Amino acid sequence: MKLKIIGITGLIFLIINQLLLLKGNEFIQTQQPIDYAHWLLLLGVLFSLSLNHVFSDNMFSNTATILTSLGVVALIGQSTIDFLWWSYGTDYAGMENLIRQIMSKPSIRIPFVTIGPALFYLGLAVHASKLIKKQPVGVFLVFLSLITNALGSFALDNRILVVVGHILLALGISLLLFRKEVSNPK
Repeated sequence: MKLKIIGITGLIFLIINQLLLLKGNEFIQTQQPIDYAHWLLLLGVLFSLSLNHVFSDNMFSNTATILTSLGVVALIGQSTIDFLWWSYGTDYAGMENLIRQIMSKPSIRIPFVTIGPALFYLGLAVHASKLIKKQPVGVFLVFLSLITNALGSFALDNRILVVVGHILLALGISLLLFRKEVSNPK
């Protein structure tokens, strides 16, 4: 039960992270004394790592666990980049140079900015898919969150869709975890 609560807490931290990001770049850059938004991202993905233990019998025993874990590593890297970016404060020219440099390096951009973080959400969706016959509503919400996050992050560049995607993910995972407990107690 503790791992489930830790995992849900991580997903809630990710929602709060996304809500803070909605306030815009100026807000993010002027957070004091720390970068609350990206600390919530870091803690959220670390806490969410416990979902691997909840959904799997042992660590790295299946594709979903590996995908989720790789996504966590990527999001930790993304947090590190974001902390560095935040350290520029309101030096927007310096930030622009940093972004340009990171985006010009596929060895950084692909694993930590584009493809890598998506593995976290994909891994959770693969975990959820194992329960499609028993809990189709929860699985549907997790899949819908994956699509909504992808549309918001890549296709439409819409932060509100990303927030909605994170809320759907937390709802879907919560349904899967707590209904599973009632129907199949461990």
